[in-house]
Amino acid sequence: MGETLFVLYVRDQAAATRFYASVLEAEPVLDVPGMTQFALPGCLLGLMPEDGIKRILGSRLPDPVRGTGIPRAEVYLVVDDPAGHYARALAAGATGVSPLLRRDWGDDAAYSMDPDGHVLAFARKSNG
Repeated sequence: MGETLFVLYVRDQAAATRFYASVLEAEPVLDVPGMTQFALPGCLLGLMPEDGIKRILGSRLPDPVRGTGIPRAEVYLVVDDPAGHYARALAAGATGVSPLLRRDWGDDAAYSMDPDGHVLAFARKSNG
């Protein structure tokens, strides 16, 4: 199997690119009209304009624009400094959902929503 790419549908590709570049402290590995990609450990995170996926899907499915602001996906990032990533996300325009807390499954995780309404979590594995 080759690379794995997860794609988020976004209202404004340029704005989403700026947001994720700031939060991830990384430049995209691909940034062309219709697709931006960031390298994450073991996969790529893609950003595609909603109108781009609408052209691909045609009229077979509901208009993706109608789902804007509704949590449609979660990006759960295990990082060394979840509090720092969470603070950067809020500074870049994310909405806070839940601060850094110990979760039932053992991780310490903070939850936010990116400007398009996707859930964005920053976590670290608990030491016990």
